[in-house]
Amino acid sequence: MHIQLDSSLTTRIPDFKIGIIHYTKITVGESPQMIQGRTRLYQESLYFDLQDGAVTERAGINEWRDVWRQLGSNPSRYRHSTEAMLRRIAKADYLQPVNSAVDLNNFFSLQYEIPVGSYDAAHVDGTITLALGTKETSYEALNGRVITLDGIAYAKDATGAFGSPYVDSTRTAVTEHARDVLQIFYLRPSMTRAEADKLLAAAGHMFTQINGGEYEKTVLDADYASTTM
Repeated sequence: MHIQLDSSLTTRIPDFKIGIIHYTKITVGESPQMIQGRTRLYQESLYFDLQDGAVTERAGINEWRDVWRQLGSNPSRYRHSTEAMLRRIAKADYLQPVNSAVDLNNFFSLQYEIPVGSYDAAHVDGTITLALGTKETSYEALNGRVITLDGIAYAKDATGAFGSPYVDSTRTAVTEHARDVLQIFYLRPSMTRAEADKLLAAAGHMFTQINGGEYEKTVLDADYASTTM
């Protein structure tokens, strides 16, 4: 699997970074009660925190809103996925369990305050490129709508666009049939490579503790813009 970071992103934001984890031989099922309970308690804790401060005051949320602006989109009109989840939680509209991969994906996104996407690699075709969307970039999203990703970072393969920090596509959604999963972390540009690598190691370890299998990880940036996994 070849993955590359396009200069359309790093030209606008020189410190733009993407974290990649590729999981193999995993088993996806219902999240263990321990994970469901931990995720619910974490959301309840966030709910009380958010009663005392706006979602946009949180460091990661604010930094990614700035990324949105620098890439040419409106963060108040098109909220990145983590901000959208936190706004739900602030209203006590808690995320419900989906499966052991998606639930951990959402937990990582909330914990690190960055958008994170998980994709079934069996439905990814050829080289994966992270680039800046245009008015022609669109797909059928998990929210049931066809979305356009103008001015928003997104992931594409030979078939077309399939993921973004906004909302992901139905084509590569991770179900209980997935055995080979690609996880993309839309890292904060302010993070160092060492910080990003530590984050990915912690996430990969936790994910494989729950879902089994193996993983490899890397960080892509302007200086190291492609990898094969």
